[in-house]
Amino acid sequence: MSKSITDGVDAGRKTSARRDMVSIVVVAVAAAFVCVKLNLSEALLNWTRPFERVQLDELPAVLLVVAISLIWFSSRRYFEANRQLRLRRTAEVRLAQALAENKRLAQQYVDMQEYERKALARDLHDELGQYLNAIKLDAVSIRESAAAHPGVHDVARAMIANIDRVYGVVTGLIRQLRPVGFDDLGVTAALEHCINDWRSRLPLTTIELSITGDFETLDETRGLVLYRLVQEALTNIARHAHATRVEIRIAAGRAADPGQHVEILIADDGVGADLEAPRPGLGLVGMRERVSALGGSITLASEPGAGFRVAASLPMAGAPS
Repeated sequence: MSKSITDGVDAGRKTSARRDMVSIVVVAVAAAFVCVKLNLSEALLNWTRPFERVQLDELPAVLLVVAISLIWFSSRRYFEANRQLRLRRTAEVRLAQALAENKRLAQQYVDMQEYERKALARDLHDELGQYLNAIKLDAVSIRESAAAHPGVHDVARAMIANIDRVYGVVTGLIRQLRPVGFDDLGVTAALEHCINDWRSRLPLTTIELSITGDFETLDETRGLVLYRLVQEALTNIARHAHATRVEIRIAAGRAADPGQHVEILIADDGVGADLEAPRPGLGLVGMRERVSALGGSITLASEPGAGFRVAASLPMAGAPS
């Protein structure tokens, strides 16, 4: 609960207490006026005199004791309720602090993970890629120089084929670790390359992509979260949806305006899913955590046979809340 909301609740409670106090004073003054005007005590004494044997004239004293007891009981409950309320506020503050700390730690984890991925992709490309190219050149040289030796020629050709396979695996790992074109061309180019790659993997699925707005000033952290969100959604579609059509719409506002957001919509016409059923994978959880760590929101909508829909809103700028 934020401080402004807490202050508003306290102000409303104080206003209500003042109103109750005024009501009590008004009722007391009105009762005193009626008693004086009607001589209520004398009238009550005259009414109860015929019943002296049952001591009805002692009833006011008994009622006074009951009233005092009720006041004492209500005050005890009031102070106990206040104590419980203070404890609840303290717990809410601690919970809010814990949630904020968890978001900060989650974002640090994501940043560290992306940094390690970037470093690993760079090492794979610069170190392993160069060695593979050198080995391939040596194998090509052996193949060309051993044309008169069929056995050596076949071995060299097999070496070249195996090197090409290893290089393809390394290239795939680099693409998974770091979006192609992200560092040099930006998030828009990386998204377009990702979609084109999935189009070649899913030839029977029509993938429509619409990107509008300015992404040039979108920082690296938010750009990576946007990319990973689309990547994870397409991975889930390829594994589970059996969809024939996928629609991806991404719209961004002005990054200079802190109130602007990136709006993401990913929808397919696949088999859908029961969102209430437990899911073994952590993909959706990871998507939610990534977006939430930056102060955004994500909504999932699906029913069996009705496709799957992911709608997310990511702030263009600002610290995680």
